[in-house]
Amino acid sequence: MGCASLGGLFAPVDAPTCLATLQAAWDCGIRYFDAAPMYGLGRAEHMLGYFLREQVGARSSIVSTKVGRLMARDRPGRELPPEADKNPLDPGWRNGLPLREVFDYSYDGLMRSFDDSLQRMGRADVDILYVHDIGKLTHAELAEHHWNALTKGGGFRALSDLRDAGIIKGFGLGVNEAEVVMAAMDEAELDCTLLAGRHTLLDQSADALLERAARENMAIVIGGVFNSGILASAAGGNLKFDYQDAPEAIVRKVGELRAVCGEFDVPLAAAAIQYPFRHEAVTSVLIGAKHPDRVKQNVDWFEMTLPEELWQTLAARGLAG
Repeated sequence: MGCASLGGLFAPVDAPTCLATLQAAWDCGIRYFDAAPMYGLGRAEHMLGYFLREQVGARSSIVSTKVGRLMARDRPGRELPPEADKNPLDPGWRNGLPLREVFDYSYDGLMRSFDDSLQRMGRADVDILYVHDIGKLTHAELAEHHWNALTKGGGFRALSDLRDAGIIKGFGLGVNEAEVVMAAMDEAELDCTLLAGRHTLLDQSADALLERAARENMAIVIGGVFNSGILASAAGGNLKFDYQDAPEAIVRKVGELRAVCGEFDVPLAAAAIQYPFRHEAVTSVLIGAKHPDRVKQNVDWFEMTLPEELWQTLAARGLAG
């Protein structure tokens, strides 16, 4: 269960609906929940933490969150640095908290980010920490500065210290770029990586990373399997791709994918959820939802039995390897 939607991704979600959605996920047997300070500028972590604190058997769950962004606000005598240019992949939050993010990937920055997350969620520990959005896609000309903070400035050392102390069980990256994960694997011993949108029916650009992950026993969690919704929409519905309006070429490819799935009486969304598991490195997929009914629908798609001929046909037509 990905919790970005609980922060008001694309549309506001009230607190009762957030909690009902988490309850639906729990009732369906989902026990892995992923959050981040970014999601609703702290709101998603608050929602998830409240739910799990009140849930019987919550210690059986696995929780991941992310580091690299501090949530703060300006105050007299303590003004924050000017905001960086808006990341084009950041859609904004419709009912987030009245804070803004400050990037810090240094040793102290990651330790503070982790501690802030624990307080928001009311927890003593989490299972997995992901370094969030490190790379050029998010940071452009500041990418090298933040990379140096993570590598030379002790960010990775902070994560290793937390793992060695048993406060987290593992760490890795939570990003949209396969290339930066490959670079990170040269710098630190990563346990797992959350890769969004780069191993889907619409984008298979992470093949080299997946092969290396399989060789080096690094688990891959795939997020964004619907590429911001277009692969889960009805024909002519949500045309968002990678958090932005979908280009015409993507819309055409979605139509081709839907037509092939239709030949086998398979919903396109079911194929989108199950496709990542065709690679041995992938251990989980994260699916976000704004409403209990969407959670149940996602689980139904996940549990459908799909014919092998579907994948063979998609490959033969050059639509998905």
